[in-house]
Amino acid sequence: MLKQFIPDQYVQSVFDISITELKEKGIKAIITDLDNTLVEWDRPDATEELIAWFENLRELGFQVVIVSNNNEKRVKYFADPHKISFIHSAKKPLSRAFKTACKLMNVKREETVVIGDQLLTDILGGNRSGFQTILVVPVAKNDGFFTKFNRRIERIVFQSMKKKGLIEWEKSEEKK
Repeated sequence: MLKQFIPDQYVQSVFDISITELKEKGIKAIITDLDNTLVEWDRPDATEELIAWFENLRELGFQVVIVSNNNEKRVKYFADPHKISFIHSAKKPLSRAFKTACKLMNVKREETVVIGDQLLTDILGGNRSGFQTILVVPVAKNDGFFTKFNRRIERIVFQSMKKKGLIEWEKSEEKK
């Protein structure tokens, strides 16, 4: 059961993901969470660094869809200026939104990676749906109400995975 929570990769931020390596592995598309993955949960706009990251992805031929459990107004306000497709109210970790994102981009699961900051929504949902997954350290130190609850459960899962030797990174508990 715990193996479904283990990401394929763990990085500090989206900027630490090797896009070249993804391309070499046959990845053509990215499904990414929004809040605390790309920007702080309470930041309405993309940072200049993130805008440059999106542009780099496009130049390299990647497609991107934001899949968020947040409401339409929040996700649309962020995604529209950058012409990024999105799925709001996704109900992650359920698989429907992940599959819909692949259809939007016309790609297969094997050609897609899921990026997120939460084990219980992004990583579990991506893994259960058969995607490669990348866990990032949350952008913000604080969270919204529901995410605070998830973070408590995540700490328990991280501790259990560490005890069983299922995780290789040492800083996982410190980052949370």
